[in-house]
Amino acid sequence: MTIIVHHLENSRSQRILWMLEELGLPYEVKRYERNKQTMLAPPELKKVHPLGKSPVIEDSDEGHVIAETGAIIEYLVEKADGKLGPQGHRDSVLRYRQFLHYAEGSMMPPLLVLLVVNRIPLFGKKVAKRIQPMIDVHLDYVEAELAQRPWFAGDEISGADIMMSFPLEAARGRAGLGASRPHTIAWLAKIHARPAYQAALAKGGPYAYA
Repeated sequence: MTIIVHHLENSRSQRILWMLEELGLPYEVKRYERNKQTMLAPPELKKVHPLGKSPVIEDSDEGHVIAETGAIIEYLVEKADGKLGPQGHRDSVLRYRQFLHYAEGSMMPPLLVLLVVNRIPLFGKKVAKRIQPMIDVHLDYVEAELAQRPWFAGDEISGADIMMSFPLEAARGRAGLGASRPHTIAWLAKIHARPAYQAALAKGGPYAYA
C-alpha cells in the first residue's frame, strides 16, 4: 500500500504527514509550492482534485482520491484499524468528534479573516480589533479544555489533536496565543517534541507553523 500526499508548502497538509507518521503507514509526498505573488496553490493541484486545494491524498490500493483534512483523518483511522481514532468511554468519543470538526468549522474561520484583514492598511487594523475578541473566546475555551486532560479527546493522543494543531499554531503566530494560556502552550510544545511530528516536518519541507 502506498498513499500519495499532495502536499502544499505551509498548509494544512502538514497535519496529514504527521498523521501518517503517527500511524506508521507508508506514503509518498508530492510537493507543491505556492504562487509567490498570490500565495495561492498552483493550478497543477486541479489535475488531482477539482478544487485545486491541499491536502489531497491518493490511495493506490483502493483507487480513492480524498480531499478535506478531517475526511482524510477519518479515512486514515479506518486504514489503521482505529488507531488514533475515538477510544474509551462515550464522553471521550464525543469530544473526539467535536474537536475533529471544531478545528476547521469554528476556530479557523476567524483566524483566516484576521490573516486577511491584517494585510489591509489602516482599515484592516480596525477590523482586527473587532475580530480578536471572537478569537479570544476560542482560545479561552481551548485552554479550559486542556486544563482538564492531556489531550483533546482524553488521556491519549488522537486524530482530534492532529486536527487542532493547525489552528493553534496559527493562533500562536498571529492571534495572541501566549503565556497567559499555559496549558495550550504546553500542548503545542508536547506535539512539536513528538518524533512523528518531527519526521513529518523533515519529509514535508519548510513549515511556518501556520
